[in-house]
Amino acid sequence: MNQCLLFDNDGTLVDSERLCNIGLVVKFKELGIKLDADELVIRFRGWKLASILDTLSIEYALVLPDDFVASYRAIVTYLFETELKPVDHIEEALKNLSQPKAVVSSGPVHKINQALRVCGLTKYFEGNIYSSYEVKIWKPDPGIFLYAANSMGFKPESCVVIDDGPVGVEAGYKAGMKTLFFNRFNEALDYPSVVSFSSMKELPKLIHS
Repeated sequence: MNQCLLFDNDGTLVDSERLCNIGLVVKFKELGIKLDADELVIRFRGWKLASILDTLSIEYALVLPDDFVASYRAIVTYLFETELKPVDHIEEALKNLSQPKAVVSSGPVHKINQALRVCGLTKYFEGNIYSSYEVKIWKPDPGIFLYAANSMGFKPESCVVIDDGPVGVEAGYKAGMKTLFFNRFNEALDYPSVVSFSSMKELPKLIHS
């Protein structure tokens, strides 16, 4: 069957979720707030950064400084260059998937491109990058996946979404696409057609099934 594969980036292709949240831990520590990076990963995977910051600002009754986002992005950029790794077995999986592929991410384009470059994954996507910051649609809105599918020339039913975040899984499901949940934390989701898996070694078989 002619398929298009739509991959999330952070936590699905590249093991970046903890690094991104270490950036938040560092920045909030400067404001006297102690956060836990692992807890942030589980809570906010796939969220729009502005929504994360709004939520935390309300919880801790903070007004963030004007340069907060720029400073946070600089920390994450450095961490990506020095510590970022691909998700275990993802390149092996990508090599065994001949279908057209795209990255559909809530992150900015420059962050997506940096992550793919550092991890040696750029060649698998041929410039097919769809960022919420450009499309102006954030998960769990299914519009981000529908936009990517249309741009790639595929109908929703011919697309497969691969995402590690509950908001991304919700978006894929609502878009009417086959959705595979890279379920690293053994979470329960109430979408009966969504298939959970825990290792990228399983991915080619799941897509071909």
